[in-house]
Amino acid sequence: MKIQDQSVVTMTYVLREKDENGRLIQETTKDNPFTFICGMQQVLPKFEENLMGKEPGDHYCFYLTPEEGYGVRSDKNIVDLDKNIFMQNGVLMEIVKEGAQLMMQTYNGPMAGIVMEIGDTHVKMDFNHDLAGVPLCFSGEILDVRESTDDDFSDSCGGSCESCSGCH
Repeated sequence: MKIQDQSVVTMTYVLREKDENGRLIQETTKDNPFTFICGMQQVLPKFEENLMGKEPGDHYCFYLTPEEGYGVRSDKNIVDLDKNIFMQNGVLMEIVKEGAQLMMQTYNGPMAGIVMEIGDTHVKMDFNHDLAGVPLCFSGEILDVRESTDDDFSDSCGGSCESCSGCH
């Protein structure tokens, strides 16, 4: 079976910065592969696009620009937050330290940010993705492609298909 929307893909990949010789960022293996449902926004759109039509046994190597990957770094994603947000009983929470990654709740859901600076009245945080501005190189092998089942979707969306507009 070839990779198409709503197929379950099991694969290996090596993610490197820039090209095949770049700094290793992440790697999966045949013993610990990566599995996702195509078309469910579980991976970067251009990542998925580059895999469409591939089948088990196919090897691949492709590049993503920062815009196709995790975006470009933006000063808009560096914000000063009121220090009171991080206070508990008048004391700054222990986890709030320069360089610490914190999960913050936003209107769009949770978002990870890095504490850059702790001031008298504010905490400066960087909400740019770690890989923002980084050109990416993915290579690996497609191990398995199969049709998805209702069980696959219950794992990815909570199993309440009646409450959504029907993802499959």
